[in-house]
Amino acid sequence: MGTFSPPDRCPSRLPTMNRILPPSRAWPLHGVAATRRIEADATDALPPHTLMRRAGEALAQLTLAIAPHAQRVWVAAGPGNNGGDGLEAAALLQAAGKQVHVTWLGAAEGEQRSPADALDAHARAAAAGVLIDDEWPSALQPPDVAIDALLGIGATRAPAGRLAELVERLNALACPVIAVDVPSGVDADRGQAWGAACVRADHTLSLLTLKPGLFTASGRDHCGVVWLDTLEVTDADTPDAWLSGAAAVTASRRHAQHKGSFGDVVVVGGAAGMAGAALLAARAAQAAGAGRVIVDWLQDASHAPGVDAVHPELMMPRGWSLSEPTVLEAATVVCGCGGGSAVRERLPRLLSLAGRLVLDADALNALATDPQLMAQLRQRRPRGLATVITPHPLEAARLLDCDVTQVQADRLAAARALTELTGCVVVLKGSGSITAAPGRASHINGTGNASLASGGTGDVLAGWLGGRWAQSGRHAADGIDEFELAFATASQAVADHGAAAEPERAAAMAASELTERLHHRLTIGLSAT
Repeated sequence: MGTFSPPDRCPSRLPTMNRILPPSRAWPLHGVAATRRIEADATDALPPHTLMRRAGEALAQLTLAIAPHAQRVWVAAGPGNNGGDGLEAAALLQAAGKQVHVTWLGAAEGEQRSPADALDAHARAAAAGVLIDDEWPSALQPPDVAIDALLGIGATRAPAGRLAELVERLNALACPVIAVDVPSGVDADRGQAWGAACVRADHTLSLLTLKPGLFTASGRDHCGVVWLDTLEVTDADTPDAWLSGAAAVTASRRHAQHKGSFGDVVVVGGAAGMAGAALLAARAAQAAGAGRVIVDWLQDASHAPGVDAVHPELMMPRGWSLSEPTVLEAATVVCGCGGGSAVRERLPRLLSLAGRLVLDADALNALATDPQLMAQLRQRRPRGLATVITPHPLEAARLLDCDVTQVQADRLAAARALTELTGCVVVLKGSGSITAAPGRASHINGTGNASLASGGTGDVLAGWLGGRWAQSGRHAADGIDEFELAFATASQAVADHGAAAEPERAAAMAASELTERLHHRLTIGLSAT
């Protein structure tokens, strides 16, 4: 049995913890393989058990901050090092005057013997007086706070047997649940639940690195509030991806500028019965600050609206798509919002001539079923023409000729596959929308919530993206890398779009309200500069 010396305070080291969501800066994301490399390098450079003891201190600190008045703490500790982190925290919490019960699934000997670090933590917890057994705490003494230290990033399959039973117990608690590294049962790389048994935590303390799976797919639903403690380790590994957030606006308009300084956005969409989608995109582009916004209707001229009564500044000339090539080359075109089947006949000319092109909705469906159009799309990048596509998971599945389940099973991989297929900047919408581009680390968006799951919010995103992109300088005149600009603009537009829906609400947000919120955020940012 080891000895335990309680610290003067809990924890004893300086805190290095950050609350992550909503992100106010970009954070590097490292998958399991990269995290293992960082952990191994740090372990080799530090005295034995140092990392686990730092992890225990961080976990104890967060537990005391979240539930300062809690008396009873339950720690569900797995057989590996995730369980060891929980045992280290248990020792510190016991020393802080808490009544701690650890349900430990490890073993001190035999073929299933726990790792050396975890056994050291077990000895320290026992020496501190922590009650450790393999039993569930008495129903007469429910915990005030619980710690999920069952699996962490080591999971490769769904919890089963005793592990699954403890997951179920954790999910049934009325008190706060804190997960160590990732909620048990969540794939740290992909954000998917390995199976039905999966912890739904109120807080997740990610250790050493932030894992991509916490921020996309169903990871957001399972992790609750995300915290990071790097355990005083500086990583040198190239991130697998980045978590992006909505930055403040830092520049205002100059007096000498005019409407022509801020670019033209043309929304090609609004087939019969779907005019609203095109109007939502156009209004968002105008709210984003585009100099002029044009709607090129995909319906018979005798039925198409001639004016937007709410925003009469939007222009609606007939047949803009048939303009001179120089006109199309100078514009930022948003195509597909409410396009229906009519969008197919406009796409060849737009793919050939539009200087900057955002493709959404029905434009993507047309590309998925027409090899000739897809070939045209692929030729844009070699010609120096940038394109952003904004599929939701079903549209992505059509483009990749797979099903939605495959897309959602590994959203980062699906986004990368789309960039390779199309040569475009890709915004894969959904929980933790992903912005990807050839040769660049993907961005996972850290803003937004489920209130965006309503009709028309995707049209708003396409229009907002087009409006922001239109205001950027041209590569020919300004030496700008057009593809890098498209990637950065798309990532920021997605972050803005999500931030406008915060704080979270119970009901869905109307797309028209979302546009107003986006414009409000922009004008507040501009007025502060």
